[in-house]
Amino acid sequence: MKKKGLIVCLVIITLCTMAVSGVWKQSASALTLDDITSDSIKDKENKINQAKEEKKNLQSGLSNLKEMKKELEAQRANLASYIEQLDSNLEEIEHNIAVLKQQIAEKEIEIEATEKELEEALAKEENQKEAMIARIRMVYESGDPQMTDMLLKAESFGDFLNKADYAERVINYDKRRWQDYMNTRQYVELCKEQLEIEKEILDETKAAVEEEQRNLEILIAEKNQEIDRYENDITMKEAAIREYEASIKAEEEEIAALEALVAEEKKALLAASGVVLTYDGGTFKFPLASYTRVSSEYGNRIHPILGIPQFHNGVDLAAPKGTAIYAAYDGTVVAATYNSTMGNYVMIDHGSGLYTIYMHASALYVNKGDIVIRGDTIAAVGTTGRSNGNHLHFSVRLNGSYVSPWEYITR
Repeated sequence: MKKKGLIVCLVIITLCTMAVSGVWKQSASALTLDDITSDSIKDKENKINQAKEEKKNLQSGLSNLKEMKKELEAQRANLASYIEQLDSNLEEIEHNIAVLKQQIAEKEIEIEATEKELEEALAKEENQKEAMIARIRMVYESGDPQMTDMLLKAESFGDFLNKADYAERVINYDKRRWQDYMNTRQYVELCKEQLEIEKEILDETKAAVEEEQRNLEILIAEKNQEIDRYENDITMKEAAIREYEASIKAEEEEIAALEALVAEEKKALLAASGVVLTYDGGTFKFPLASYTRVSSEYGNRIHPILGIPQFHNGVDLAAPKGTAIYAAYDGTVVAATYNSTMGNYVMIDHGSGLYTIYMHASALYVNKGDIVIRGDTIAAVGTTGRSNGNHLHFSVRLNGSYVSPWEYITR
């Protein structure tokens, strides 16, 4: 009697083990999720390793503010060289910011996908667990007479395992189901680990953007201080005036050379019976998406720092960095480049000797030779070149001379 009782206990333990460790065919067939295999687990582990490497490399891609300042020190004696070097550094930082913001957008999509994977894996794990519980309940409630009879006649538990061919097949099946369940659990944990790393990367990338923004602000502030220091230094006042006048002359020479080049191209078109662009007299579009104020008017003025009479050949429109700059009218882009005085600038030929010029941009969105339509976005407001604050310097030239922009646009 004690022997039979022992065997019955062993039967119960075995059946419970089989039930808990696997999913029977009836329950397994109800699942619709794809099986999680060793390959999918390996793929998930590879993604985690890639995420760890991405996290490790994040900081190495940031700008080195200390090194940038060191390079700027070497250029401090020459204001034009200093500005050119600094604007190059600002461009590098702004590129880093753009890349980081793109990485943030991509990482948010990856996190969303990983969260979905985790949700599906957890659902599958729960389905498998429920199927096991159902099997245990079925075994206890209904039992299996043939298996019970066979088990009761067994001389020992080892004898039971040798004789129970049917039970062995069930156990083998349940071993596979058990492995599936363990794979699912492992996949769930890997999803959780990947999700945690991806969220860490997202947080660190956002922090990196903030750090780069601070670097940007630091360099812009230093640029403004250096320009003011250079122009305010009494001992350097005469040199500063000469340098300033030379930079304005160089700017005008560059603009005049572009106009001369366009004139030659038009002559060539006429000689070939081509069509030459002409200005039809239409009203210009205001060149900014938004602006806060006119920071400096067109015309004669006393330079606020140098204290010398100065002709201001355009109108300065103060606006936040990145504000869209519009093409004032239809035309052809004859220049979209950088100059240490004008910074990033665009020059557009509207025909009939009429040109517009847009200076100090943080970014240029057109290239030389592009055809633009009134209102097209051609650049973004910035403070590149000889500038100590975000604004658009907007100039209009007619037949080789500057004219008031207010003759073509209204506030």
